[in-house]
Amino acid sequence: MKLSTKGRYGTRAMLDIALNCAKGSVLLKDIAKRQQISEGYLEHIIASLKTARLIDSTRGAKGGYFLLKNPRQITIAQIINCLEGSLAPVECVDRPSVCKRNKTCVTKDLWAKMKNAIDEVIESTTLGDLVDQHRKKAQKKVAMYHI
Repeated sequence: MKLSTKGRYGTRAMLDIALNCAKGSVLLKDIAKRQQISEGYLEHIIASLKTARLIDSTRGAKGGYFLLKNPRQITIAQIINCLEGSLAPVECVDRPSVCKRNKTCVTKDLWAKMKNAIDEVIESTTLGDLVDQHRKKAQKKVAMYHI
């Protein structure tokens, strides 16, 4: 199972907004440039995030996008679910009625365990956690040693 670019880019865009919103609203063109995502594609992703009430925008000279909640209150599950929907690897996990073998199928049980493990990770990880991880990695990258 793979996330689509929509889910991956949407998570990166949300992280970008979280990292840069202390200075004010974040421009779409700046997110696109920093994240190397086309503005046109990013507009579609941003629209879904706005519909999910994770972000909002302001117009004008100081316009742009901003988070509607503290990054610690936004789970990665919220981001992924609004962009991707369920992360079940097969349809029968979410909709048992699509399969006649639902009650006896052991492979369905395996797929359900996979979905539950993924859900546990993305539900317990917040955008704030990613901000912290990003800053730690950025500090390590900047560290220089002189002899």
